[in-house]
Amino acid sequence: MGNFSIAIHGGAGTILKSDMTPELEAAYNTVLKAALELGFSQLQLGNSAEAAVIAAVSALEDHPLFNAGRGAVFTKNGHHELDASIMLGHNLAAGAVAGVQHIANPVLLAAAIMHHSPHVMLAGQGAFEFALNQGLRIEPDSYFFTQFRHDQWKAVRDTGTTALDHNLQGIESLIANKKFGTVGAVACDQTGNLAAATSTGGMTNKQYNRLGDTPIIGAGTYANNRTCAISCTGHGELFIRAVAAYDVSCLMEYAGLSLAQAMHKVVMEKLVAIGGEGGMIGVDASANISMPFNSAGMYRAMQHSNGEVEISIYK
Repeated sequence: MGNFSIAIHGGAGTILKSDMTPELEAAYNTVLKAALELGFSQLQLGNSAEAAVIAAVSALEDHPLFNAGRGAVFTKNGHHELDASIMLGHNLAAGAVAGVQHIANPVLLAAAIMHHSPHVMLAGQGAFEFALNQGLRIEPDSYFFTQFRHDQWKAVRDTGTTALDHNLQGIESLIANKKFGTVGAVACDQTGNLAAATSTGGMTNKQYNRLGDTPIIGAGTYANNRTCAISCTGHGELFIRAVAAYDVSCLMEYAGLSLAQAMHKVVMEKLVAIGGEGGMIGVDASANISMPFNSAGMYRAMQHSNGEVEISIYK
């Protein structure tokens, strides 16, 4: 059995220490640590990379600090539309869900689609019906309500503005309590298998059933044992246009770049060139980890079987 590792993220963007209270910073670190430990414990037990990323992402979805699952932002019509995806590196199996409501853990629905349907992506009411058939946990609107998210939505709902959750300066005055974007996890298990999963509530005040990169395999999530597992966070439209997650894999497979080199090229060069703000986490089949971002900060954490642990927010 070889080395194993996991990395997680809770969003990237204009995350500045000057905007953060000590209490809020401690809260973020606590939740990141707990999610990291849940995922890493799966790997320690010899369980799969899939089990690890599901455990970590589910934990982040359950916490209202993050814009995924319970902490999802409000849409233009005052609802929550949730997206998630998962991919396995050993067989390229994938599942995704887009624009679904009332699902407590969208990552579990994505996994159910992957394992129990002939499809890769389900959306909206059909995805909800599939979740019911699978016996997944359903919650009322009140479960997803957080006062900050509601105040954030009220500040922009009449403006026609669609706001990235992690870049709200100038839109409202709640900077000291702002919360940031997508969540995700990547892992390499003891057998060298890779997996990636990503989950989000999308953009504040989003309209027309807007979708970002999170549920799109190759854009926000990708895994291939030959190269890497990637989970992205940031301005989804630009990550879609860059096919960001798959581009890292391509640079490794066809150009011979290392994980760190490929991720740096995509995040710090190719995305920057088209105005794409954000970051990504990645792992390869040797359990190497990289977590680059081109924004002011990214909620991130990693743990390796060699004893290395990191929990960070700022540059």
